[in-house]
Amino acid sequence: MNAVVKLEEVHKIYHSGEVDVHAVRGVSLEIHRGEFVAFMGASGSGKSTMMNILGCLDRPTKGRYLLDGVDVSGLNRNQLADMRNQKLGFVFQSFNLLSRTSALENVELPLFYSHKHLTSREVKERGEHVLKIVGLSERADHHPSQLSGGQQQRVAIARALINNPEVLFADEATGNLDSKTSMEIMGVFQKLNEQGITIVMVTHELDIAMYTKRNIIMRDGRVLSDELVPKRLNAEEELNKLVLAEKAVQLAP
Repeated sequence: MNAVVKLEEVHKIYHSGEVDVHAVRGVSLEIHRGEFVAFMGASGSGKSTMMNILGCLDRPTKGRYLLDGVDVSGLNRNQLADMRNQKLGFVFQSFNLLSRTSALENVELPLFYSHKHLTSREVKERGEHVLKIVGLSERADHHPSQLSGGQQQRVAIARALINNPEVLFADEATGNLDSKTSMEIMGVFQKLNEQGITIVMVTHELDIAMYTKRNIIMRDGRVLSDELVPKRLNAEEELNKLVLAEKAVQLAP
């Protein structure tokens, strides 16, 4: 199986005055195409630093990081920006949508920073396509204030998909959502993963991690455990159970 992400003895050291902070300590791992991986760990475990390195938002102090076969460890800031735009998609906890812009226009935005020369019609068609993938075609002209939290996160997911990324990164993507809406969003991620999209997620929620296929737990900058999820939850099934339970409560005398 082809590794889209490969880390070789990666370290990240931050200099704070006279103190060196070792955020990541000699991590080596591979993530293959089509995987759905959750990075977990307490605050200060190194999982957020790991996400920044994997997402080409930061460079390792030592070691090598190969993304889709390209060694990105020594790339400069502009080269990293190009790599992010061409290879990666990001979904964040806070949605990061432009408030005065429609869902479709929010989704289209990354294409204006792309090296792909697309016509206005091609941009619109691609935007409409990814909104359809996340089930929001009928909300294309709505602004964020007219959308629920779950719908805003779907827009953010569609925006992350617009450039056909090699890897989709989700950083605490359900952190601002209630349990039911979180299940809906994990259902979207599961369907995308079934279509072959590689997903890497950071979460501190164990129940959310159970919807992924592989859990990597970090502690003190090292990988404490790296295991496949033995009893992976199906988000659609869990959501149906929750809806039935809610109806039963409503019908109870």
